[in-house]
Amino acid sequence: MPPAAEIARVAPQSQVLLAAAVLGLPIAAATAAQGARMVVLLVVGALLGATLYLASFGFASAYRRLIEQRDVAAVRAQLIMLAAATLLFAPVLAHGTWFGREVTGAVAPAGVSVAVGAFLFGIGMQLAGGCGSGTLYAAGGGQLRMAMTLVAFIAGSFWASLHMDAWSALPALEAIALGERLGWPAAVAAQLGVFAVLYLLLGAYRGGGSASPLGWTLALGALALAILNLMTLIIAGHPWSITWAFALWGAKAASAFGWEPAAAGFWSAGFQRNALESSLFADVTSVMDLGLVLGALAAAGAAGSFSLRYRISPRAALTALLGGLAMGYGARIAYGCNIGAFFSGVASTSLHGWLWIGAALPGCWAGLWLLRRFA
Repeated sequence: MPPAAEIARVAPQSQVLLAAAVLGLPIAAATAAQGARMVVLLVVGALLGATLYLASFGFASAYRRLIEQRDVAAVRAQLIMLAAATLLFAPVLAHGTWFGREVTGAVAPAGVSVAVGAFLFGIGMQLAGGCGSGTLYAAGGGQLRMAMTLVAFIAGSFWASLHMDAWSALPALEAIALGERLGWPAAVAAQLGVFAVLYLLLGAYRGGGSASPLGWTLALGALALAILNLMTLIIAGHPWSITWAFALWGAKAASAFGWEPAAAGFWSAGFQRNALESSLFADVTSVMDLGLVLGALAAAGAAGSFSLRYRISPRAALTALLGGLAMGYGARIAYGCNIGAFFSGVASTSLHGWLWIGAALPGCWAGLWLLRRFA
């Protein structure tokens, strides 16, 4: 992006921390009305946002550097995160309950809709310059461009929800968790073996070039994200997710303008209908997403690095909007994004999580080609 296309204004540390408190207090109060569990999840979301921001733990940028520069450090950090989460999830999912609450993994059918959706998501995250979690924590860090991406992300998620009946009718394998099919010890051993092989192959791919080595910040960030996802699994009863909330926010906005959810099969189902009729602060994913933005904002203030970026060029605005639409639509039909489908899905030993990343990486390549070709 040309230097003149975006102007950044660094805000004083005290002002940013005050803004985080002013925004956080009413959100915490509204969340507290839903019970102590939701307040804890808001805090976990904030810790996730702070971790992502302070560790600069991105997915879109990691794949871009892998493809364009052979920089494998960030992708290797993802492998560490996945290996740690697999080890942490396995005993909890194998037991099935924790403190009397049922826990379930992020498991979904692996089929055409996942492959197409993940490919679209890969294109979108390179056009937008951020993924599901990256959009939220970058917006919390002051990037107006990512706030635009978020609006388009919400629109794309809602748009895809109206087509879910058609997408779910396409060929797909049943929802398969390797831990349940192979037994948890065998599934964990198999996944750890795959992670180890991929880690070594990435080192060979790097080929001794100028790619940066895996630093402590990325490694600690990876472990922290795995632990926080485990906390989400235990407290919420399911792993960390991001994009369901975007579809819900879009549906609530559409309802305010007269849209009738009864006309859409997806929104007529029990869970979705109940979420539409309930407060946003009763929805786990919505609360954690809000916490993530607040955590990133507070972390940026504490680090003295909050920078309000504005006056975006038309080209950057267009790619932000198109990328958000592609990610929103893709995430919905793929049963999640880089967090809900990939991170949480693979940690749950779900086959669809592996299919997701297998389709998203070619999508990233296509997205980068589009940027080079047209931008």
